[in-house]
Amino acid sequence: MTIRLSENFRALFYAPFYATQATGAFAAAGVEVAMIPSPSPGAAVKVLRDGEVDVMWGGPLRVMMLHDQEPGCDLVCFCDVVARDPFFVIGARPRPDFRFADLKGIRFATVSEVPTPWICLANDLRQAGVDPAKLDRIDDRTMAENEAALAAGSLDAIQVFQPYAERLIASGAGHLWNAAATRGLTAYTTLVTRRDVLAGRADELRRMTRAIHRTLQWFARTPAVEIAGLLKGYFPDLATPLFAACIDRYRALGLWGPDPVIRREGFDRLHAAMRASGALSRDIAFEACVDTAMAEEVVRA
Repeated sequence: MTIRLSENFRALFYAPFYATQATGAFAAAGVEVAMIPSPSPGAAVKVLRDGEVDVMWGGPLRVMMLHDQEPGCDLVCFCDVVARDPFFVIGARPRPDFRFADLKGIRFATVSEVPTPWICLANDLRQAGVDPAKLDRIDDRTMAENEAALAAGSLDAIQVFQPYAERLIASGAGHLWNAAATRGLTAYTTLVTRRDVLAGRADELRRMTRAIHRTLQWFARTPAVEIAGLLKGYFPDLATPLFAACIDRYRALGLWGPDPVIRREGFDRLHAAMRASGALSRDIAFEACVDTAMAEEVVRA
């Protein structure tokens, strides 16, 4: 029986998910997976809970928020892929000695499409003694609009993911100030399902997890240009050399986990940022949102 997997949205940092499909790893593990586009990142959870898909990939942030609103919620994260924050702060001028305090008093634009990047960056600022509310921050433009504005000189710095960051760096219009992945593990993207599906379709989900584990290992050792060529169909407008450079930078930062086991450290770091921002009204237990048993079994095997 086919596992219906919801694609959160199309993004380069999700490359291992696409590679698992493109390399035939799902089929080799004996599971059939159909990738279904989500209406939007915010709508993906509803589609999963309504039973229109069996599994989604997405941030533990949304799972924690739902558990905050509904104690006993049935959603659970079970397979880790993106273990660190994929966003960057890119500035118009070089700043090799960047400090978070440098964001004060400049024209700075953050991500509007999804909430996690700003929630995490705001906590970095707090920990550095900078009040996020004091920034001259633009928060209502897309990353594409902000990329163009930085290149045009109407912004001093922006928060973006790949390939926006790499394109700006390669063109000389932007300079790397901060890579969020360097803060350490931050639970960013996992597979999520309902607890009844995790129990009732355990064999299929175990095979799915095994396929992702093998793909993460393949992803770690395969030349980036080869990966970029294989996944070209997912990003047809992205030149292969730029695609490969994006993968190389992410790999050097340890963005993708070595295996599908969700680490408590990454969960706790995201949880702390959410609590500090007010995105959670109370503490949410790791065990309420995460089940590592299947991934640990796959790694042992």
